[in-house]
Parts: sequence; structure tokens; C-alpha cells
Amino acid sequence: MPWLMPAPRIEVVYCTQCRWLLRAAWIAQELLSTFAEDLGEVALIPGTGGVFEVKLDGETLFSRAVEQRFPEAAELKQRVRDRIDPERDLGHVDKKRPDGGA
Repeated sequence: MPWLMPAPRIEVVYCTQCRWLLRAAWIAQELLSTFAEDLGEVALIPGTGGVFEVKLDGETLFSRAVEQRFPEAAELKQRVRDRIDPERDLGHVDKKRPDGGA
């Protein structure tokens, strides 16, 4: 019964000291716009120390500390899609994949 399965939860953890709230909110808006029917929640979580991470059900999809940059919206949409609905077509987002794929 699909309605009994919990919907995916995205967390965007951002640094309040660095004032990255607007960037985190923009990422949340992009993901909600694309996956409006697929996500159960997108949470903005304040942090410190330069943190900027995006997690899906506890799994880190992107970490600024690891990748030494901020994520692109298209890149995050692809990473979310690859985990929640790999067969889904993202339209123009799929035309330019960072990993060189189609």
C-alpha cells in the first residue's frame, strides 16, 4: 500500500554564521518545485562552522566540506531523482549532467 510508506525527507543544513539561509531556502524551493508530489518534507536546519549539506532520509547527498563548493540545483535534482525515482525524466535538467551522462 503506497500511501502507508513514509515519503522521503530532505534536510538542508546550513551555516547561520555564514548567512547561508537564503541559499538553503532557494535549494529547498528548487527541490520542492521539482518533486512536489514525491517529497514528504523539506527541512531547513540551522548549523554553524561553515556547514552546507543536503540529506535525503539521513543519507548525505551533498556536503560542501567534501566537495569544496556549493551544489548546483540541477545536480541536486539529479541526485534526489536517482534515489527516489531513477526512471523519472527531469526534462532540461537531464540535458546537462555534471557526470557527463545523457
